[in-house]
Amino acid sequence: MIHPAPARTASRTSSPSPGSTGVHYEIFVRAFCDSNGDGIGDLNGVTSRLDYLQDLGVSALWLMPVNPSPSYHKYDVTDYYGIDPEYGTLDDFKRLVDEAHRRGIRVIMDFVINHTSSRHPWFQEACKSRENPYHDWYVWMTRQQIDSLNIATREITADSQERSPWHAVPGAPFPERYYALFWSGMPDLNYDHPAVRKEIYKAGAYWLKEIGVDGFRLDAARHIYPDWEEPKNHQFWEEFGREMEAVKPGAYTVGEVWTSAERIAPYFRGLKANFNFDLSLALQELIPKERDSVEIVRMLLHNRSVFEQVNPNFLDAIMLTNHDQNRIGSVLKGNADHLKVAANLLLTLPGNPYLYYGEEIGMLGMKPDENIREPFLWDEKGRDTGRSRWRRPKFSTDSTVVPLARQQADPHSLFHHYRRLIHFRNGHPVLNDNRSRLEGSEIRQKGVIAFHRRSGDRSVLVLHNLTKRGMDVLLYPAAEAEGKKIVLDTQGKARLIKGGKLRLPAYGCVVLEDK
Repeated sequence: MIHPAPARTASRTSSPSPGSTGVHYEIFVRAFCDSNGDGIGDLNGVTSRLDYLQDLGVSALWLMPVNPSPSYHKYDVTDYYGIDPEYGTLDDFKRLVDEAHRRGIRVIMDFVINHTSSRHPWFQEACKSRENPYHDWYVWMTRQQIDSLNIATREITADSQERSPWHAVPGAPFPERYYALFWSGMPDLNYDHPAVRKEIYKAGAYWLKEIGVDGFRLDAARHIYPDWEEPKNHQFWEEFGREMEAVKPGAYTVGEVWTSAERIAPYFRGLKANFNFDLSLALQELIPKERDSVEIVRMLLHNRSVFEQVNPNFLDAIMLTNHDQNRIGSVLKGNADHLKVAANLLLTLPGNPYLYYGEEIGMLGMKPDENIREPFLWDEKGRDTGRSRWRRPKFSTDSTVVPLARQQADPHSLFHHYRRLIHFRNGHPVLNDNRSRLEGSEIRQKGVIAFHRRSGDRSVLVLHNLTKRGMDVLLYPAAEAEGKKIVLDTQGKARLIKGGKLRLPAYGCVVLEDK
């Protein structure tokens, strides 16, 4: 059980810029909560669970796509101004935004602008002829042009399995093929065409100003331009950022840029945050091994220094896993101790933390994607009126995952571990500063991760025991230990002992600060 110092409640009176404080929560609407009994999660279902999310302590919701789409996941949009009828109406969405704001929770919308659906009216028109006004809204080349640039195929990357991204339109009155990085049903938009930029900026302004969302998660941000023109992405996002900021000062933007730190860095010129996939993969590796084989603090210090050179006010969006990765519950084989260590690390490292829905109750899931997007388990089967039935779960079932209602009744559950950690974090001025500085530590002990976080004139020392063995950790310099106090002890058994040491329990996390 987490044993914090006397509670300091997070204030709702101030309005820090989105992302700079608090924990964000990613929701796949289809799987989250069904409000009308049709088996499909919907917007009213999310609204009905806002009190739960507020109690958990989250400060913002990232809603995976809600625009009309022919696919279950809705990452191929057919209308940038509408709501998919499976999820509800525009009035339902407005009500969700209003109710979230009333509770101090911001709403971030997945804005899928790298590509549209092949069923989007723009693409349907574009396929009619080369003279059609919409033809230039997409990327087209002849076979000769493709071959001359040697771009007929591409290497598979973490974010796209497509090797042959050029596709012919059956029966088309022209020889060109269109570029679709992800699959033929998702043709890429042509951002060299001014009309495309104008329309996308208009749609973004609509959701920010008219509907009231607080920002966007930008899907496939690295692929706005094709791979061979990647540097043009940086200029685009700078322009996009200026346009959105002009509409709504402080609007939050977070990009999906899955590559090395050096290649992510230029995206911070236009985007306020980018997801840290390096950290996600490192955490998945070190937690089950119970040792820091990747030297995670050193890696983070390097990456953060690279980002800071481009934008000193960057936001590092950190997560354990998301909707494109095997769930952390399965990666860690459902091990309760390892899952709590994962929560400890995520919620004490600097950056803007994201939880994937159900992570707080230990939901499971392994690829393919449908199996990592299974229904949230609110209560026991038969009593769970809000449970989505969009698909029969293979991994997160009543026999493998303890539903939320039972975890809420158990003070030692994973849910309560997350809740206590989040509330402590929200109330601590250093931990809740998502832009706080990361500083290394002289502590070098196997199985221990230690680091400092600094915000203004305050700092904390954070220690994690990755192992099943309790240990005495020599604090460095030892004399400083006398001036420290424990403000967070996740196991309730930590104590400062003679010789400048900290008794750190198995799988425990301890936060120290000056008396």
